[in-house]
Amino acid sequence: MTSPRRTIPDAPLIAAATGSVPSRQPVWFMRQAGRSLPEYRKAREGIGMLDACFRPDLLADITCQPVRRHDVDAAILFSDIVVPLKAAGVDVDIVPGRGPVMGKAVTTKSDVDNLPVLDHEVSHVAEGIGIILEELQPAQALIGFVGAPFTLASYLVEGGPSKNHCATKALMHAEPEIWHALMRKITDTVIRFLRTQVDAGIDCMQLFDSWAGYLTAADYRRHVLPYSAEILATVDGVIPRIHFGVTTGELLAPMSTAGAEVMGVDWRVPLDQAARRIFDASGAKVLQGNLDPAMLFAGEQVMEEEIGRIHREAASAMANGTASGHIFNLGHGVLPDTDPDAVTRAVELIHEL
Repeated sequence: MTSPRRTIPDAPLIAAATGSVPSRQPVWFMRQAGRSLPEYRKAREGIGMLDACFRPDLLADITCQPVRRHDVDAAILFSDIVVPLKAAGVDVDIVPGRGPVMGKAVTTKSDVDNLPVLDHEVSHVAEGIGIILEELQPAQALIGFVGAPFTLASYLVEGGPSKNHCATKALMHAEPEIWHALMRKITDTVIRFLRTQVDAGIDCMQLFDSWAGYLTAADYRRHVLPYSAEILATVDGVIPRIHFGVTTGELLAPMSTAGAEVMGVDWRVPLDQAARRIFDASGAKVLQGNLDPAMLFAGEQVMEEEIGRIHREAASAMANGTASGHIFNLGHGVLPDTDPDAVTRAVELIHEL
C-alpha cells in the first residue's frame, strides 16, 4: 500500500505510537465524534447513520468536530464497523436504539457463498478523508477505523446485536468450515476498506473488536486471531496500528500477538497489569487507555484523581520496561449523555500531565 500521506512524526500521537517521546501527553477518545456534541446532533438531523458515513462533507465535518472543540491530538474517522459491508452490497442498516441489523442472517454455506466481498475503493470515504486532512494541523493525526472480523461475523450470523452470541459460537464450533469461509470473506472486505483509507492518507489505524471479549482465549487464538493478524499485517511498516476490544482483559496476551504497535485497554484492567500481560506474550507495546467513561460524570476532582492514577500506572509500566509508551483514552467510548465541557476539561487535565 502506498499513498501521498503526510509526514508528521512530531505529532504527539504518532510520536507515542512509534516509541518516541511526544511533546505532550497525547489523548483522543473513542466516540469523541458523536451524540455528546450538540453540533453532531444538529449535523445529523434527519440523516441516517450509514447515510452520514457515505457523505464526504458530512463525515469530514463530524470527524473534525471534537478536534475543534476539545483540542484532542487525533481525529478518528467517523464511520461504523458495518460500513464496508454496506459498501460491498450487504443488506444492512443501523436501527436507532438497536444497532446494525441485517436484512438476512448468514447461517449456511450457501449464505456465505452468496455474501458479497468489497472489491473497489469506497470513493465517498476517500473524498471525506481528503477534506479532513485539509483541516487538520501537522500536530493532529487522523486515525482510520475498521471493525475486526469476529465482530462483523457476529452481526452477520446473529442478524443483529446479540447478548450472548450463541448462534455465532455454535457456527464456529459445529461448522468450522463455514465459519472460516465466512471469516475469509469478511477479512478480504475489511482489508479492501482499510486500503481505501490508507491510500487516502490516514496517519494511523485502529482495529476494533467489539465482541471479542465474549470468547475464551483458546477460541480467540484458533478462530479469530489469524484473521485480525492478517488485516494488521497489510499495513505493517506503513502506519502505526492500534488494536482494541471491549472486555478483553483476559485476551490481552493473544490479541497483542496480532501485530499492532499499540494495545488498547478497557477500564477493567489497570494499565500496569495490562502491560505485564502484554509484555509476557509479545514484548513491550504502547498502551492506550483507560479512563472509565463514567468518570466524566463525576466532577473535576474525581476526573483529576483518576487521570493521575492512570498516568502513574502507565509511567510505572514504562519505567519497568513492560510498556514503550502511552496514549491516553477512555476504556471504551464517550457516552451519549456526557457533558462536552467535561470532555474538554479532561483533555486539558491530561495535557497538563
